[in-house]
Amino acid sequence: MSEPTLVPGAGSIAKLGATITENGVNFAVYSETASAIWVSLFDEQDQEIARVELDVHEDNIRAGLIAGLGAGARYGLRADGRYDEEQGFFFDPQKLLVDPYARRLDRVFVRSPRLRLRREEAVDTAPLIPKAIVVGEGNENALPRGEPPGLFYELNVRGFSMRHPSVQGPLRGTIAALTTQRVIDHFKYLGVDTLQLMPVAAWIDEGHLPALGLTNAWGYNPVAYFAIDPRLAPRGPQELRVMTDLYRENGISVILDVVYNHTGESDAEGPMLSMMGLDAQTYYRFVEVDGKKVLVNDTGTGNTLRCDHPAVQRLVIESLRYWVEELGVSGFRFDLATILGREPGFNPDAEMLRLIKTDPVLSQCILVAEPWDPGPGGYGLGKFGPEFQEHNDTFRDEVRSFWKGEPYTIGALAGKLSGSAEVFNTPGRSPSDSVNMLAVHDGFTLRDLVSYNDKHNEANGENNRDGHGNNHSWNCGVEGETEDEGINAVRRRDVRALLATLFFSRGTPLIQQGDELYRTQQGNNNAYAQDNEITWLDWDNADGALVDFVAAVNAFRKAHPALSADAFFTGQDKDGGRDVVWLHPDGREMTEGDWNDAGASVLGMHLRYEGDEVLVWFNRRIDPVEARLPEGDWALGIQSDPGFEVSVSESVAKVGPRSVVALVRP
Repeated sequence: MSEPTLVPGAGSIAKLGATITENGVNFAVYSETASAIWVSLFDEQDQEIARVELDVHEDNIRAGLIAGLGAGARYGLRADGRYDEEQGFFFDPQKLLVDPYARRLDRVFVRSPRLRLRREEAVDTAPLIPKAIVVGEGNENALPRGEPPGLFYELNVRGFSMRHPSVQGPLRGTIAALTTQRVIDHFKYLGVDTLQLMPVAAWIDEGHLPALGLTNAWGYNPVAYFAIDPRLAPRGPQELRVMTDLYRENGISVILDVVYNHTGESDAEGPMLSMMGLDAQTYYRFVEVDGKKVLVNDTGTGNTLRCDHPAVQRLVIESLRYWVEELGVSGFRFDLATILGREPGFNPDAEMLRLIKTDPVLSQCILVAEPWDPGPGGYGLGKFGPEFQEHNDTFRDEVRSFWKGEPYTIGALAGKLSGSAEVFNTPGRSPSDSVNMLAVHDGFTLRDLVSYNDKHNEANGENNRDGHGNNHSWNCGVEGETEDEGINAVRRRDVRALLATLFFSRGTPLIQQGDELYRTQQGNNNAYAQDNEITWLDWDNADGALVDFVAAVNAFRKAHPALSADAFFTGQDKDGGRDVVWLHPDGREMTEGDWNDAGASVLGMHLRYEGDEVLVWFNRRIDPVEARLPEGDWALGIQSDPGFEVSVSESVAKVGPRSVVALVRP
């Protein structure tokens, strides 16, 4: 490779980032306020070998063509301009910055106090910052898998694979681990068709974690939106493409959890890593307070991405398309998705959301919103339109409340079984838009849900102040783990009843990793900083019978359109009967008085759809219930508690305590 040399005036602003051309590498960086931007080039020993100022300045983009470079070149950016923290300017050429469009990084981000020194105190941060690696064109464009999701499985790459018995040591904790045949077979056995990977974009630890000896385990603190964290793909981004191609061949879509709401640069005291040093006021939201520019913190993390700015919108759209076209993912779950529509209040018709919905590539993808953020007016469940599915926290809370035994919850249970029609039954939408979950990464596991009354997050080093306090959980008599086999049996029975409720509800079910294994996080409901045995799945002690049950109840759901149909109930006659009738255990239809009974604890759901007929009984009592049946013959389809012998006569079914039973016409 020849000596890198700027080709005067030859830089192109057409594509941002580093683009290989026949004459070298073109670099282009967006900044409205920088007075100068340089590309710093590094050798294999991490020594800076050249610093080249970008000489083309047009439409707020600085660009330059550097001859003598190609794939594999290592680089970072430096920017100069006004330095005035109180007015939101942080320019400092001593700070090496990661290109927001970098496709690959040579190492992980590591925190250091030197990354946040003010300009007058600054030292060169190049030894501390990952270097971007220039990459060439990738594989042929991949097409998203067209089928709608039937079962989401939320997965953390490291937590899932670190202790998997069939994953070889060097692969543990990486995306490549997921290509192991036994891993794929596990998902196929469960009937998973959509794998949702928790964030894979390169992230940095939160500021308080290093002093506690902790590291970020979840990845919800990104810095580079195009680059996979090197811990997950040490051999480069094509590891993800290999994985997505393989899963597509096995009928499984792979979607990514993406964090376009904040970055790991945090607040004005945070590390200077990338966009904050390039043009803070373009990329982040500020508000004026007493004449000073203050970062908006609608995310609770120190900063908020400015998604109503065209440069940020371009960054979001182009990075999303990169993950789809180059790396083969089939869609995205958007963390704190209301930030995408903040102007500054949430607008469901915001330009950022419109661009995603109408993009010719992204509009063909699976799009899932986490429809809330911690900022004012940040709760937007049901407002994202028919292009999006939405995580439904009301399903989680109402189903938990019913099984916990809270009063006046039987009507809410019926609402959740019905696809949350009160939220989603609007023009263009259907029950599948509701992503129903009992537990996800931020909260209790299912096992802990029935084992702890309260959160136990002491391991996080914040004196148990962090994490949600309103979990609708119960401990079945003893707080935490116990050797009492009676209590353990009750807990397993409750978990099965919860799972049956999930799969017998209209909507799209989601399970989080390891809940099918009956895993515990020792009562930690905010294990973001536990990259250790707390979050690593314990495959050796997995509950195989529970795995079998999840597979069976999912297969039963799929086999019965009455359960899985993507249609809201009407209560009207169809196919020889009403599509749903809600039954009291004495066999009569539920009355207004029954719905308003504080202690009502048993509910029958009689479904008909396109010739399929299923009757499901939900019994949260601690005693068996004799439920009278509609006329005709009935047979046991599936039950949540295998330890109870369900009897079905011509007119009565005996339903076990704390259980769910599905009956079918023989």
